[in-house]
This record gives sequence, C-alpha cells and structure tokens, in this order.
Amino acid sequence: MIVTLASDFPFGVVKLIPFTVHGWIERMVGPLLVAMPFILNFSDEEVARNFYIAIGIVIIVIGMLTDYRAEVRVRKVE
Repeated sequence: MIVTLASDFPFGVVKLIPFTVHGWIERMVGPLLVAMPFILNFSDEEVARNFYIAIGIVIIVIGMLTDYRAEVRVRKVE
C-alpha cells in the first residue's frame, strides 16, 4: 500500500516512485507472497498459507493486466 501511495500515477499521493518501478516491485512481491509460507515454514497453517497464496495470486493477476508503461507513453505525447 505504501508503494501505491508513493507511486507516480493517478492514485499516488506522494508520487516518488515511477510507475514502471512500481510494476517491477509488484512482479517481485506477487511470487514472493506465494512462496513465503513455504520459505518461512508456516505452510502447515492453513489460513495463513491460503491468505498469502491468494494475495500473491491477486497481485500477479493485477500485474499481468496492468500496462505499467502507459503513463510514460502518455507523458511523452504531452
């Protein structure tokens, strides 16, 4: 959420992080969240494991549906 608020796109409040960098952060965080229950050895805790996997999948899907370079292309045209 902090990354979103600090990103340079319409919903960003502070606009410190370029939107393309925001995309790269999401590309790393999504798979990491899916793997985290197994890396940190809490995969036997069903609720926590399923939560991390679900949130990771949501971030991966949103990342696949988002064009992180759209803002850059629009600004170059202006």
